[in-house]
Amino acid sequence: MGLGDKIENAGQDLAGKAKEAAGHATDNEKLEAEGEGDQAGAQFKKAGENVKDAFK
Repeated sequence: MGLGDKIENAGQDLAGKAKEAAGHATDNEKLEAEGEGDQAGAQFKKAGENVKDAFK
């Protein structure tokens, strides 16, 4: 996994956590779900990169 990918995934994860927290604080279920989705996407990308790294 390249450094740029790691930074991008970490940024997406942090943005997701922020969205989720903001949605929870304001009782905005849609925003909270978007944040959870962003976090899941970041984890999925990270897992894919780890698989690619295993086969190098």
